[in-house]
Amino acid sequence: PSFPSFDEKCGKGNVNLHAIAENRNFVTMETTKRIALFTGTFDPFTIGHQSIVARALPLFDQLIIAVAVSKLKHTQAEISARVAAIEAVYAGNPAITVKAYDDLTVEMAAREGAHFIVRGVRSVHDFEYEREQADINRQLSGVETVLLFAEPQLSSLSSTMVRELQFFGKDVSAWVAKPTHDKDIQATPADNHNKKQV
Repeated sequence: PSFPSFDEKCGKGNVNLHAIAENRNFVTMETTKRIALFTGTFDPFTIGHQSIVARALPLFDQLIIAVAVSKLKHTQAEISARVAAIEAVYAGNPAITVKAYDDLTVEMAAREGAHFIVRGVRSVHDFEYEREQADINRQLSGVETVLLFAEPQLSSLSSTMVRELQFFGKDVSAWVAKPTHDKDIQATPADNHNKKQV
């Protein structure tokens, strides 16, 4: 028996799938680069922060460690040193960039084309705070927040605790992401063009 061809079945009087596929209005799946901001003051950048970065990386194509600063509280040298210290931890990893910002997080996300914000959560108190921030940020810009819970052994670690121990002369090297505790790190500008699909 003779069966009609695909073109004959989709010819005059029938749905022409070829024409639909060629139509510019035809909806196609497009690959969108998944960019996320991991935000914080990171003063200093601890092994807790490092853990969140390691777990967030597989979820996104590009992760921007966004260092929140205040120009009223920090000198440019201090800001550059903090960014450089984190850059040193991830030197050679093109999937990660480090940038400082002093405006709203959603404005930073818009500039960088990021549709996600990554935050670490250590406790119920942290969760309630981050839930409220996530709701506000989503209402302002549509950006979604991804919460990653701290590993149990790191749930008590904070930058504030590390700073206080440093103030009293204690060795905090076990809790600070290497080599951010090294005072001899030279500040270098962030490479804004390193990008890599993961």
